[in-house]
Amino acid sequence: MNQTNRRHKRKKPRRRNAPEILAAVVANARGEIFDLDGFAAVGADGPKHTALSAGQTIDMPHGSELMFLPDRVPILMDLATGKIKPVAQNPYSPSEPIFPVAVFNSPGVVLSHTCAYEETRSASLLPLFSYGAVGWHQHGFRSAAIVVDREPRQDLRRMPREKVVSGVEHMRVHLPDNRLARHLELCALTYGCPAGKNFFLARYEAPLPTARACNARCLGCISLQHDPRLTSSQNRIAFTPTADEIADVALTHIERVKNSVVSFGQGCEGDPLMAARVIGPAIRRIREATTYGTINMNTNASLPHILAPLLEAGLDSIRVSMNSVREPCYNAYFRPNGYRFDHVLESIDLAISRGVHVAINYLNCPGFTDSPEEAAALAVFLEKHPVHLIQWRNLNYDPQQYLRIMNRCAPLGPPVGMKRLLQMIKKRFKHLQYGYFNPPRERFAQNLGGGSKEAGSI
Repeated sequence: MNQTNRRHKRKKPRRRNAPEILAAVVANARGEIFDLDGFAAVGADGPKHTALSAGQTIDMPHGSELMFLPDRVPILMDLATGKIKPVAQNPYSPSEPIFPVAVFNSPGVVLSHTCAYEETRSASLLPLFSYGAVGWHQHGFRSAAIVVDREPRQDLRRMPREKVVSGVEHMRVHLPDNRLARHLELCALTYGCPAGKNFFLARYEAPLPTARACNARCLGCISLQHDPRLTSSQNRIAFTPTADEIADVALTHIERVKNSVVSFGQGCEGDPLMAARVIGPAIRRIREATTYGTINMNTNASLPHILAPLLEAGLDSIRVSMNSVREPCYNAYFRPNGYRFDHVLESIDLAISRGVHVAINYLNCPGFTDSPEEAAALAVFLEKHPVHLIQWRNLNYDPQQYLRIMNRCAPLGPPVGMKRLLQMIKKRFKHLQYGYFNPPRERFAQNLGGGSKEAGSI
């Protein structure tokens, strides 16, 4: 992808509010990205298309990536007429086809709008990213997104490669025979995993990938894909670390990092509940050695009878992945193999009853998540299952295909808007935390997403 910003000569805007409206950005067949004079950027919230303004967007976060989408036609607003329509050719060079441009935002924000486009007949399934709406305003790109977490845990500017390499060399001496540490080298240096980098930089949260298997077949799984139209972004871990290997990595991180977190359940593995036979002893060994650090598990929470002993062993928190709190929609995305949605709810209630911090890894897609039906179901879910934190995460899947799948499962009324949804839920559940990352237990009682007055923040 070429992210060159090729500027056209500006014409005087014809609409009174044009200075606040984002200029449309499109791409040519060579992947060159440029703003299109006379047209405004448009975002999609399900079937609803809206021209984007500076007031409802944020500066594109550092580390975000721009992508042009082949076999699709951008939907833009013509500033001369105010009409929102597909624009297939560059009006200043009619023989030149143009394509939509989307942004894959860096962590800490949730999309308010996806990229607006029409598919052509030859359109194939998009790769496993989220596709946010983006435009140009004054001197930079702006994203249609809402800030939910300002912690710089995965800020790439704080992860210089030379320091990561230095950390890898240090760990080769400190943990010379630890296979898990060697696997994290692959994550950090080959796949560019921010969590892996943080382990070698002695920052924040360290990953503890363990499970080779999974009992879900998620549409958007990034480590194992059965759909021939998709490619996983990384290979799943090919071995099961021993309890000692896991504990040694975890204790090394805890000893070096204040308010540290160590987490089972990473993008390069299946579900950690499938590896409980080694995770349980590892947790016990960690807790025998230290009372410091937060032991977290990212999981589908599918096996409450397996989770219970791990809670007893010393798990401090769990983060449960859900794309929906409605069973038909959940099943359509996770495609459970040997468990039911009721088991997930049972695990959540179990952890809450044991005093464990519970977060929901809520996979969001505008047009579905902010539909009136899903919003109402979320409120009912939170009443019955008072979790402590929602991690508002972007669903990495083709948005139009996802909406088609969800529409077959349940009704989707006119969207209320993602920002309004977040505000409505926060107003009703005042003690519910918002965020993006797994917090250390020292911050379990704090509101991770509050206090900001920046446009696009909650």
